[in-house]
Amino acid sequence: MKQRMIMTRTPLRITFAGGGTDLPEYYIRHGPGSVVSAAIDKYIYVIVNKKFDHKIRISYSHTEIVDSVDQIRHPSVREALRLLNIDGGIEVVSISDIPSQGTGLGSSSTFLVGLLNALHAYKGELASAGQLAREAVKIEREILGEPGGKQDQYAAAYGGLNMIVFNRDDSVEVKPLISNEETRMKLDSNLLLLYTGKERSSATIHNSQKATVDQMISNYDTMRDLAHNLYARLSVNDYNAAGPVMHKNWILKKELASGISWDFIDECYVQAIKLGATGGKLIGAGGGGFLMFFAAPELHERIASALQLRKVDFNIQYQGSSIIYVGD
Repeated sequence: MKQRMIMTRTPLRITFAGGGTDLPEYYIRHGPGSVVSAAIDKYIYVIVNKKFDHKIRISYSHTEIVDSVDQIRHPSVREALRLLNIDGGIEVVSISDIPSQGTGLGSSSTFLVGLLNALHAYKGELASAGQLAREAVKIEREILGEPGGKQDQYAAAYGGLNMIVFNRDDSVEVKPLISNEETRMKLDSNLLLLYTGKERSSATIHNSQKATVDQMISNYDTMRDLAHNLYARLSVNDYNAAGPVMHKNWILKKELASGISWDFIDECYVQAIKLGATGGKLIGAGGGGFLMFFAAPELHERIASALQLRKVDFNIQYQGSSIIYVGD
């Protein structure tokens, strides 16, 4: 099989409700867990190419040139190459549309899904969205033992606006939201994404959450129910339900563990609500990254200016990880 240059494009994601119920500490013992999330048109690009010699070159925020897979420092790249039995003679390059560490948009899992997609194509294989998500979960959660859930891998692989259900038997169901075009357009126009400039370690927060799941079951159960409620409301084109549901979810989520929110975030949130937002939340595990609000479009610039945060324009993306270039 001829090995070619491959480029993949994989979307980052936002979550509206239910985040945290994708932790195995919750869904296996108390599940199922459910989240409503959406892929967005901000991407991580991964390029793989055959190298002239048998060395391995990896370029991300650092550059590695090594003689063997075992010498690779980047854990996801190392384990992806191992999983697909690629032992050398390859270059891997990643590029991100936005900051890719600690921003809450699922960047590490998005990168891995895109990498796996590229490596399969490099070998002449076509991997389904489900396979890419399962392999990414296997690497991050089982092989590397990194704490966290598995919504990010499925959102990146499938794309779209979905309710993702995490069953007690570890199976996952991806349920696309069926709504009319106006609802999709209204969601896009009413969602405001603001970059706090603060990065955080999701692993630290996830470890804190894991330790207290059993004490916070009521919160998790309610957040799961909010995800189902939002899915039902959006299915009948009630897009305005997104704000109040996000607000209720955020109030519950802040109680799950220390570090999810802090004074600066709380002050920004209160100010945005006073200026007309009907709800919002920090994206991801918490602590920093991106704040998302639901507010009328004409209020967006006023809120961003008052909070002195950078506004990031985006739309919901309905395509998951895809191969966008194949070169000879």
